[in-house]
Amino acid sequence: MLAYCRPGFEPELAAELNVRAAEREHWGHASTERGSGVVRYLCASAALLERQLRFDALIFARQKLLGFAQLDGLDPTDRISPVLAALEAAGEALAAVAAGSDSPASMRFGALVVEHSDSDEGRELAGLARGFGNALRPALRKPGWLTDKDDARKPRLHVLLHGGTRMELALSRVEDSSPWPGGIPRLRQPPNAPSRSAAKLDEALHTLLTGEERASLLREGLRAADLGAAPGGWTWVLVRAGLRVTAVDNGPLKEPVAGHPQVEHLRADGFRWQPARPLDWMVCDMVEQPRRVADRMAEWFREGWCRHAIFNLKLPMKKRWDETVLCLERFREQAGGLQALRARQLYHDREEITVFARR
Repeated sequence: MLAYCRPGFEPELAAELNVRAAEREHWGHASTERGSGVVRYLCASAALLERQLRFDALIFARQKLLGFAQLDGLDPTDRISPVLAALEAAGEALAAVAAGSDSPASMRFGALVVEHSDSDEGRELAGLARGFGNALRPALRKPGWLTDKDDARKPRLHVLLHGGTRMELALSRVEDSSPWPGGIPRLRQPPNAPSRSAAKLDEALHTLLTGEERASLLREGLRAADLGAAPGGWTWVLVRAGLRVTAVDNGPLKEPVAGHPQVEHLRADGFRWQPARPLDWMVCDMVEQPRRVADRMAEWFREGWCRHAIFNLKLPMKKRWDETVLCLERFREQAGGLQALRARQLYHDREEITVFARR
């Protein structure tokens, strides 16, 4: 099994995969190189593990794939022939994920994704990825490996480039993977946003919530609190969705949030302020010790001050996986009665994770 992550967080993803695999009684080990942005979990039952371990249950993974071939020492003048040969030889790995397929020969991919890691070395391969993808698509369609048009009902073929002479082949199921190449969302910065942090909340809403949840939970008439709101990036995302927002921060807000009719600015401490009546949403991006944030967020749910929340946990430099597990369990136990708890290290996150909770 193959997974992508933010470069530098390979140990955290490796630890997470080791734990999740053991929980499902798959015995193997994670393998990675620091800074690569790629982690492999090696075990005899990788295809079954890939099906059992859902992508949305992973925190540090940007993408989850089933790898089935590594191609080394490629001739730069003909990289296509080895790919076709590897597909022919993949046999059991392809048949295992082809729903209802009795034979590997009936396997067809619904899309091709040629990508590279998000490391410094990987980004240098962006041009090669585009060019090779354009050449490989017709070569795959001719023998029937790839549908004529993208088909979301079928698995995607991923080609992960490690250089001009080395690549890795993998597949993903549309319903259980990131829809974006490299797991990096292609979202525009919310227009007129007072800070770049608006992109983080926008990504969280598209990543941690389903389409149905966004439609029902982000609409006019709902009320929210933004704790530690200044200069107003997260408040602006909620305002654009139609919510009325109480922005809590001793610091100033910037336009267009400052003075907006849907925004009430309260100069107060986000760790002390509490609403006079229950709210639909609470969001929080305060820079503070993660355990203190987890405790404060749990208090909001325990006291019934909000029904939904998105908040960030800033992680320490060491033992980040251990701290993640501790904080999430601490929050879950103290909040009580949660219907949903999801966490992910977003593309716009740095030394942190973003959490969505619902009661």
